[in-house]
Amino acid sequence: MKPTPIRAVLDTNVLVSALLFEHGRLSWLRSSWQSSQVIPLLAQPTALELLRVLAYPKFKLQPQERDQLLEELLPWCETWRAPITSSNHTVRDGHDQVFLDLALTAQADALVSGDGDLLALKEQVPPLKILTPAEFQGWMRAVVSPA
Repeated sequence: MKPTPIRAVLDTNVLVSALLFEHGRLSWLRSSWQSSQVIPLLAQPTALELLRVLAYPKFKLQPQERDQLLEELLPWCETWRAPITSSNHTVRDGHDQVFLDLALTAQADALVSGDGDLLALKEQVPPLKILTPAEFQGWMRAVVSPA
C-alpha cells in the first residue's frame, strides 16, 4: 500500500533554499515533492511572497530562470483557493502569520520553517506540527517508512 503524501506548508525561505541550491542542505525537499511524498500547499499570498523573493536582485535570476524554478515546484503543489481563516495564535512577525493560518485552515500535516517566530509556536497549535526542515525530514522518514 502506498503511503499517503504529507501535506505541508513550506515557508518561503525553505522553498527558496530547496529550489535555488540544487545540492544544498534542503535539496532533498525537491525530490520529496517530485516523488509525491510531500505535497507543498500554496495560497495566493504565499505564492506571491515566493515570487517576490525569487525576484530579489541578490539571486540574479532572469525571468526565464524564475519560471524554470517554478516549474520544479508548481506541478506538485496543492493550491488552496478557499479563504484563509485567521487563527487565534499570533505570530510575533506579522509577515509570517499567513503561513500559520494557511497550515491551520488547510489542515496541513506540518508547517516547515527555520523562522524562530513560527517555531516558537510549536507546542501551541496541536495537532499541527511546526518543524524545522531537519525535524521534518526525520519525521517524514518515520511516517513514510515506519520501522
